[in-house]
Amino acid sequence: MDPLPEDDGKRKRQYWSAEDRETLLEYATKRVDMALEETIRTDVEAAFRDRAIVVMLDGTGARGAELFADPKDDKRNGLQWKDVDFDERLIEVYGKSREYEQAPFPASVHDVLKRWYRVQEPTTEAWPVFPTGHYGSKKRTLEDALGVDRVEAALEDRGDAGKIEILDRLHCEHEIPPPSISKEGVRRLLKRLTDEAGIDPDGEYDYLTLHGARRALGRDLYTSGMSEKAQEALRHNSIETTHEAYADVKMKDVSDSIDNVRG
Repeated sequence: MDPLPEDDGKRKRQYWSAEDRETLLEYATKRVDMALEETIRTDVEAAFRDRAIVVMLDGTGARGAELFADPKDDKRNGLQWKDVDFDERLIEVYGKSREYEQAPFPASVHDVLKRWYRVQEPTTEAWPVFPTGHYGSKKRTLEDALGVDRVEAALEDRGDAGKIEILDRLHCEHEIPPPSISKEGVRRLLKRLTDEAGIDPDGEYDYLTLHGARRALGRDLYTSGMSEKAQEALRHNSIETTHEAYADVKMKDVSDSIDNVRG
C-alpha cells in the first residue's frame, strides 16, 4: 500500500472556459428578461446589477477586491460611479499595489454598464456601482447618518411598502450611498448563477470563481499572441509575471508545436 500523496496546497487554476463564460453571460441576460416579465422572484434592479457584475468580471480583468467591498480592508469599499469614465472606457481601481490604477473595459462592458447606470439612477457619483441588497447593512448605514429613531419611524410608517423599499428610498432622498456588495456576496451570487445556469466547471471549484474570469481574459489575450496586452490588461508589473502566470498555457503551446513538427 503506497502512502497517500501529500497535499501541497496547490489547486488547479480555474479559467472560465469559452463555453462556460458564454453560458453564464447568456443566463445573466435571460435573468434580466425574466425579472422584467415577472416570471422569477428576483427584483428587476438586482437582476440588472447582477448582469453588470458578471459582464464586468468577464471583460475587465479587474480583481474582486478592486470592484467589491472587503470588510477586512477599510480602503476597499467597492467601485463607485466617480471611478467610471465612460468616454475613455476605463475604470480607476484601488489595485493590489495599494495605489490607484486604471483598468480598461471593452464595448460589451460599456454598453451593459451604461444601461445599468440608467436603471440605477444614482443620486451622487459616490454611489457604489454594485450596491448591496443586504437589509442589515443598508439599515446600519442609514442609522449612522440619520439616527436610529428616524430610520425606525420610517419603517413603522411604511404602509404597504416593503422594508427594503423604504431603506432604498431613504438612501436616495438623503443622498446617502448604501454599502457596496462584498466579495463574499459576489461569491455567493456566482455560486447561485453557476448552478441555475447548469454550468459544471472543470477543476476543484464547483462554481465559476471571481479570479477565474481574470485568468480567462489574460489567457485569451496571451494565447492570441498578445502577451504585452495581457500584461497591460491584468496590470502586471512586468512581462515576466505574465509569462509565469500562464506558464501552463505556454507549455501546452510548446507541446502542440512538438506534435505539429513530429506528427
